[in-house]
Amino acid sequence: MGKTNRDRRRAKQKKVREQQRRRRSSRQDGQFGTLSEREMVLAVIRSALAHCDCGQCPDNPLAEAASLLAQETEPQWLRAVDKTLFGELVDAVGRVWPRGWQPAELVRLTRRASTPQAAHLVTDMVIAENRHHAEARTAPEWAAQVRELGEQWWGTGADHAALFTEKHGLTRQAYIESALQALEFLDGLPEIQVLLPIPGTARPAPEQARSQADPGKLARIRALLAKAEATEFQEEAEALSERAQQMMVRHSIDYAALEAEQGTVTEVGGRRLPLDAPYEDLKAMLLDIVAQANHCRAVWHKHLGMCTVMGFPNDVNMVELLFTSLLVQATTAMRRAGTVRDSGGRSRTRSFRTSFLLAFNERIGERLAESAGAEERKAVDEYARAGTDLLPVLASRETKVEEAVAEAFPELESAQVRRVSSWRGWSAGRSAADAASLHKGERIQAG
Repeated sequence: MGKTNRDRRRAKQKKVREQQRRRRSSRQDGQFGTLSEREMVLAVIRSALAHCDCGQCPDNPLAEAASLLAQETEPQWLRAVDKTLFGELVDAVGRVWPRGWQPAELVRLTRRASTPQAAHLVTDMVIAENRHHAEARTAPEWAAQVRELGEQWWGTGADHAALFTEKHGLTRQAYIESALQALEFLDGLPEIQVLLPIPGTARPAPEQARSQADPGKLARIRALLAKAEATEFQEEAEALSERAQQMMVRHSIDYAALEAEQGTVTEVGGRRLPLDAPYEDLKAMLLDIVAQANHCRAVWHKHLGMCTVMGFPNDVNMVELLFTSLLVQATTAMRRAGTVRDSGGRSRTRSFRTSFLLAFNERIGERLAESAGAEERKAVDEYARAGTDLLPVLASRETKVEEAVAEAFPELESAQVRRVSSWRGWSAGRSAADAASLHKGERIQAG
C-alpha cells in the first residue's frame, strides 16, 4: 500500500475515534444514530481488509481494527458492531457461492487454512445464509450439506456475537478479530468449477433424473464393501470388492441401455471429494484409478486438497463408494504393518508407507481393469444377443465425459508420481491390494 492509501487509512481511523468521542459526550439523542455508527464500523472493516504487504502497513491490521471496534462499550455501539459484522459475514458467504464453492468444502477449507474460531464463524454464517433461500429453490445435495453443519443455535444476528464469545470462551476483541479473519479468508477464495445450482436458482429435477439410482443395488454394493473393509481375510476381501465392482459396472451399463432405449439423455456432472493429509497425492492417484475404471475422470486440485470427479451421475456415485472403501482398506492394512526401522534403528515408516500406497494403487489398477473389463464384455454380449448394440452407446458416453472435462478444465497439467523407496513397503502394498480390488492410473491430472 502506498503513502496515499496509508494516510487515508489513518484518517478514517482518526475520524472514527473522533466521532466515538463526540458521541460519548453528546446529550442529543440520535445525533449519531445507528446508520452513522454502521458507516463507521464499515469504514474500519474495509480499511483493515485493504491492507497489503508493502512493509508500511501495520503488522497486524486486523488486530488493530479489532481493538478499535472493541474499545467502545456503549450498548448502541456494541449492537452496531455486532449487527454489521454479522451482516458482512453472511454477505461474504453468499458471494462465494457463484465462485463455485459448496457448504461442506467451504467449511472444510476454512478449517484447513484459517483459525478454528474463523472456521466456527464460517459454519454459523453458512447456516444463517441458507435461511435466505426457499427450500424448493435449493438443490437437495446442497441442503443436505447444510444440514450436516447443524442447526441455528443463536437468536438474531445481533445476538450472535455475545453468544459466540460465551460458547467458545473468547474475549470480545478476539471475536471481532476472528470475524475479520473470516471476512479476509472468504474474500480471498479463488473461483472453482460450479457443480451445483447456486441457492435460489435450483429447479426440481425431472422424475427420470431423480430415480436413476437403484436403492436396492446401492444398498447391496455398500454392504459388500462394508464387509470387505471389516474382514481380516485377504481372499474374502478380494472376492467382496471384486463382486462390488462387477455390480457397479453392470449398474452403469443397465442405465446406459435404458437411456438408449427411452431416448433420454443424462448430462455429465461432477463432484468434488476431499483428500486429507498425509499422502494426498497418492490418494488422488487411487481416486483417478477408480474413476478411470468406472468411466469417469478425476482432476486433482492440489492447493485445495480436493479432487473433482467428472462423469455420469450414477458412475460418480459408484466411484465415491469404491474409492472410500478402498482407502479404508489400504489405510487399515498399512497401519497394521506398524512402524518400520532400518538396521540402524532409524525410522523408515514414511518411505515404507509411500511405497506401500504406490504398490497398492498399481495392483488395484490391475485388478480393476480385469474385473471391470470382464463384466463389461459379458454385459455387452448379453445385450447383443437380445438385439441391442451397446458399443456405440458406451463410446458416446466416454466421448461426452472427455468433452466435459476438456470444457471444464481447459488447462490440465500432469502431476508427477512418487518413486518407490522401500521395496518392503512395495511388496506389502501389492499384497494388501490383492486383498481388496482393481486399474492402473499412470498420471493424475491437476487443475
